[in-house]
Amino acid sequence: MTVSAEYQIHHLQYLDNDGQLLRNDLPENLRDPAALVPYFKQMLMTRLFDAKAVALQRTGKLGTYASCLGHEAAHVGIGAVMRRGDVFAPSYREYGAMLVRGVRIRDVLLYWGGDERGSDYDRNSDAAKDFPICVPISTQCLHAAGSALAFKLRKQQQIAVAVCGDGGSSKTDFYAAVNSAGAYKLPLILCVVNNGWAISVPRSAQTGAQTLAQKGLAGGLHCLQVDGNDLLAVMVAMQQARERALAGDGGTVLELLTYRLSDHTTADDARRYRDSAEVTDAWTREPMLRLRAYLTNAGVWNEQLENEWNAECAKRVDEEVNAYLATPVPPVEAMFDYLYADPPPELLAQRAAAIALENRHG
Repeated sequence: MTVSAEYQIHHLQYLDNDGQLLRNDLPENLRDPAALVPYFKQMLMTRLFDAKAVALQRTGKLGTYASCLGHEAAHVGIGAVMRRGDVFAPSYREYGAMLVRGVRIRDVLLYWGGDERGSDYDRNSDAAKDFPICVPISTQCLHAAGSALAFKLRKQQQIAVAVCGDGGSSKTDFYAAVNSAGAYKLPLILCVVNNGWAISVPRSAQTGAQTLAQKGLAGGLHCLQVDGNDLLAVMVAMQQARERALAGDGGTVLELLTYRLSDHTTADDARRYRDSAEVTDAWTREPMLRLRAYLTNAGVWNEQLENEWNAECAKRVDEEVNAYLATPVPPVEAMFDYLYADPPPELLAQRAAAIALENRHG
């Protein structure tokens, strides 16, 4: 019997749980701890915004909301490495990456408030051509693959990045994106943020694969498992994947190991299916702790700086929340007006009926 193929999935980590550096091979642009301060500040901003969004939902000022608590390093690390002209196809909780790329907090709130104008990103930001938040599971992976194919055909030095969860990696859309990226050698990065749970389905029941990273091997992609609570590791992995893509070496699947510290969404109660001891343990490994320790030990961060930044974050978030709450509600016909250039008669009839209903009941 001969061996047709063998493989190894490597695990990348730079910071341990106490913020100690485990490796000495950091890329030159990440060797100075001060270079990470802006990204740590973005992580703090993301966490404060996230808590505010949950509070808005609880008080009836926002629709169902998907928290990103615990994912800050994975998401900010993704956005930090992407560049203007690249395309990002998120799922529904990658706010850290979105904010880094120029999406405003008010845009995210508008989206979860049921206003599609929240997906109309600033044309002068890096997010101008990014895809909107995608609630259907993993369909965004194919959107990103299509963008990557366009970049290749046009010979553009740009990449496409999609994010899905551990459950999303079981969808046929994910596998189709993997196959397309391998067959056409696309400049595509598929990030699987493995937070341990696909709503109430644990990772152990999700798949028989030893890692989620290895799911890209069958398509011929480069595959790597990364400590998703380690900002340094995420940024290094993303940099390497981006360089591979731009050099014509094809796509990458990155499995980013983290933990969902929140409920799946505000419509979920994770206490029904998740052991509290598991969550308590996850809090000891969350991304803020280790990066704060690393930066503090390096002398580039301290409690006073954090207090000052948190106060600034609170001010900015309140400004964005007020802008969201002050945004006039769109007319009811708006939901019909931007789907077709030439609406079919059935849709026009529904539009008229909706307007009449609003006129009667307000």
